[in-house]
Amino acid sequence: MAQHSEPALPATEAGADLYVAITNHGFGHATRMASVLAELKRRCPGLRLVLATGAPRWLLEAYLPGPFVYRPCKLDVGVVQADSLNMDLVATKAQIEAIRDRQTQIITEESQFIQTQGIRLVFGDIPPLAAPIAKAAGVPCWMMSNFGWNFIYRDWGAEFADICRWIDDCFSQCDRLFRLPFHEPMEAFSHIEDVGLTGGTPSYNSDALRQQLGITAPQDQTVLLTFGGLSLQQIPYDRLSQFPDWQFITFDQKAPDRPNLLIADNDAYRPVDFMPICRCVISKPGYSTFAEACRQDTPIISLTRQGFAEAPILLRELPTWVPHHIVGQEEFFEGDWSFLRQPLQPVIPAEPARSPAAKQGNETIAGAIAEFLTSP
Repeated sequence: MAQHSEPALPATEAGADLYVAITNHGFGHATRMASVLAELKRRCPGLRLVLATGAPRWLLEAYLPGPFVYRPCKLDVGVVQADSLNMDLVATKAQIEAIRDRQTQIITEESQFIQTQGIRLVFGDIPPLAAPIAKAAGVPCWMMSNFGWNFIYRDWGAEFADICRWIDDCFSQCDRLFRLPFHEPMEAFSHIEDVGLTGGTPSYNSDALRQQLGITAPQDQTVLLTFGGLSLQQIPYDRLSQFPDWQFITFDQKAPDRPNLLIADNDAYRPVDFMPICRCVISKPGYSTFAEACRQDTPIISLTRQGFAEAPILLRELPTWVPHHIVGQEEFFEGDWSFLRQPLQPVIPAEPARSPAAKQGNETIAGAIAEFLTSP
């Protein structure tokens, strides 16, 4: 894809309107934030954005057209992981404590940058320090998410209790939370507004995409394998030989050469681009993949995930959105993938029935930010 971002300029040479703080955990938070910002830029083409994050620039550019200032900044940790399923709690705790020990310096540096740039609003997904930074800079802080890191860490026991209290205090300083679907209560926030699904929109016509990539398998035999930015260490690609007439698609650049496996170019495509042409997505539990698939009405086959408190919420709510199947890790890694030949579980209608706004989180959030930034 075309490269759109611009280098950060000295404070004397550039101003900005919105400071965007994005967690350093995985790719999902970056892509869902960039999707909202793309809608915001559509409404306000001249908006000047600063993206403060450790997420890679190329990923942000894949979802966010137009110029923005990229400010490499580590405001939080999320979870330290070897891949999309295996977590390192000891390293996570150590890195969080290191950031907490440096919070005074981080808050001072970032709040001064915000003041110098003339920024009017801090918007986060969902580094806890974003709120104290905004408060120190004298501007409002808004956030969006379906969970807070305090919710994840609290499930890990007493060793994380002090960290959770610190995060509770940070989140309590947030002025407005846009709470996404598949959410936990997020009780540390004082002002909560529920919104619809966020995520990217396919950039290609389905027929043109199939022709461009030489995909001849029918839709009901085309499957997207996507496990987030960290992927999986050992996807059992040998199972694909049992489905010679099927087409599998992956973004795993280390995947083996298989006659029925397409390794998609990260610079040209995103997972959401393939969802409309696939029978289903095979994924781990993750908001961004789930949300983009649900926005496209693409069925999901999801692995289970242990030790991450968001996962049960995602798997509990998934049946009310799209046809689905939930697969245990042993069945995925050691089984014969016979689940692909089984009928998907049908949707269980939500109560009450969802309105069209249930898929319009990008528009709702971008509209609120646009209104704030364009008001006198």
